[in-house]
Amino acid sequence: MATQLQDGIEWQTQPEAAAVVGEIREAFLARCPRAVEFQMQLLQLTGTRLADWVDHVALPEDAPQAKRLAEVGFVADADEEGRAWRHPGGMFPAILSHREPAWRMAIHVESVVDFLSAYRLDDRVEIHGLPLAPLRKARAFSEGGGEFWVVERHGYAGFEPPEFTTREAEAVLAHGESFRLRRRDFDCDEDGFEHAMQLIRAASAEVGVDRACDLFFAAEREYWMRRNHAARVQKARQDQLGLGWGNHDHHTYRASREHFGRLIAALEALGMECRERFYAGREAGWGAQVLEQPRAGIVVFADVDLAPEEVMGDFAHEPLPPRKELGTVGLWCKLHGEAFLQAGMHHLECQFDFEAARHQLSQSGVPSMKPFTDFDFLRQAFTQGEQWPVDPRRLERAVAEGYISQEQAEKFRREGALGSHLEILQRDDGYKGFNQTGVSEIIQRTDPRKA
Repeated sequence: MATQLQDGIEWQTQPEAAAVVGEIREAFLARCPRAVEFQMQLLQLTGTRLADWVDHVALPEDAPQAKRLAEVGFVADADEEGRAWRHPGGMFPAILSHREPAWRMAIHVESVVDFLSAYRLDDRVEIHGLPLAPLRKARAFSEGGGEFWVVERHGYAGFEPPEFTTREAEAVLAHGESFRLRRRDFDCDEDGFEHAMQLIRAASAEVGVDRACDLFFAAEREYWMRRNHAARVQKARQDQLGLGWGNHDHHTYRASREHFGRLIAALEALGMECRERFYAGREAGWGAQVLEQPRAGIVVFADVDLAPEEVMGDFAHEPLPPRKELGTVGLWCKLHGEAFLQAGMHHLECQFDFEAARHQLSQSGVPSMKPFTDFDFLRQAFTQGEQWPVDPRRLERAVAEGYISQEQAEKFRREGALGSHLEILQRDDGYKGFNQTGVSEIIQRTDPRKA
């Protein structure tokens, strides 16, 4: 299956590569029964799959699966542990081939200490890497020729912890706090973007752009979670196992046409690179720029109202003139503020076992909306949206500017307007793209005027 998007980027399913990765995972599980138990706990307690958490796998270079990696599209780089294989066309963990007989699997968590504490693994478990270092890892358990590790990454793609000093740790703490305490409300939104850019530049200069990106989005998830009940419920479920948001897939922002360029500039200052663009047709009235920060492992979906004639240009970098009418994205920003500023993210999308997650969240009082993607290789659904109160001053401005009627303003004043969601996603066959038609449908279904 292939999906053709803007800019000539074409993400395809990678069934042959997925089959080899699946064989490697099963071969490891056959050697490590405790990992099988963990896999069952993941499904039962969090609605996620082991495959959604794997950071990397290491296997002997003479293993039959290692000899097939190049055939299915993996490309090897030299690494401190041997050869590191990565797939440029799909979403797969890194595969390390080495001369040792042991098989290792490492899952990606937000905090190694949280994981060890959740499993009551005491201080006899050695943690490699100092607190706050770009990489920390620990061997949680080992048996039957299989070693199960947990890895904590902060804008670092290597496999061994780098040198890290006390001064660097202090800088990480300071800039992490600056992002968490970032002022979001300004009389003029341009000042809010400039304030954020100053914080980003300061952090990048001292801890590097990749670590700055990691710190920034950790703060963004925290801010979003405080405004989203579904997020708090699911985070608590994942924290039972000490996982955090290590399964995040992408972060979604909504921006007004006026400030879309400023949003893109801020994301690029964090080291993000523009990937594919979306435009779903004349009737949809919106577009999106996908960005990725490969070293920090962050993907952003940035939404904006668009006219049909604007899709062929570089709307991420060319100014978008004002329009007399607001689409779904523009109205959301008019009611709640810019996602980069006052409102916070529209949603975080994480990887799950689709049916298990929807069922378990429903049992916890968090229903989900009708799926907007239901392919064999990609399934997506929003949780029921949060109904946010709307500042009366925003309503007055929207009416005065002719964007909503007085009747609509009264309805939003009484009932609020759709705010944010958690998105449930399941990827298979290494598919890295998105469903353009399905995304267009859900954009329209989240218009506050139609709620």
